[in-house]
Amino acid sequence: MCSDTFVYITYIRTTPDELWKALTDPELTRRYWGVAFESTWTAGASMVWDEDGRRTVDPEQVVLAAEPGRLLSYTWHTFTPAWAEAVGLDREIYAPLTRERRSRVTFDIEPSGDTVKLTVTHGDLEPDGIMRGLIGEGWPALISSLKSLLETGEELPEPPR
Repeated sequence: MCSDTFVYITYIRTTPDELWKALTDPELTRRYWGVAFESTWTAGASMVWDEDGRRTVDPEQVVLAAEPGRLLSYTWHTFTPAWAEAVGLDREIYAPLTRERRSRVTFDIEPSGDTVKLTVTHGDLEPDGIMRGLIGEGWPALISSLKSLLETGEELPEPPR
């Protein structure tokens, strides 16, 4: 795990427009992710993360790039005590996590026959940091639920914490 970038690739039987909608529509993101985003989805726009009524607002949470049906990139969320408590992160992990630099995530959407190739790149991570380990487990589960939702209409059940 000596890299500052995590990459995850999958193929989803959907269209680029439907995948874009699933990445940006609050009703859909809440289903497979448990988070509703508030944003205009334009470069420079703010992003508010709403997880079960816990709103995370920070001027550094912004959309970096947005090309509907093709590309979406934004800075990763701010770590708050309420978030840490909600996800069951103890103080020994939370304290050093808050000192890590802000990372960013990019979703590249490419048509591939009757599927769409989705490449998730989470970069600017501390190479041996806590966030690197957390997203290494989190993204595969999250994207699997997104894929299930788009292909079957049902997200995966939330794994136990």
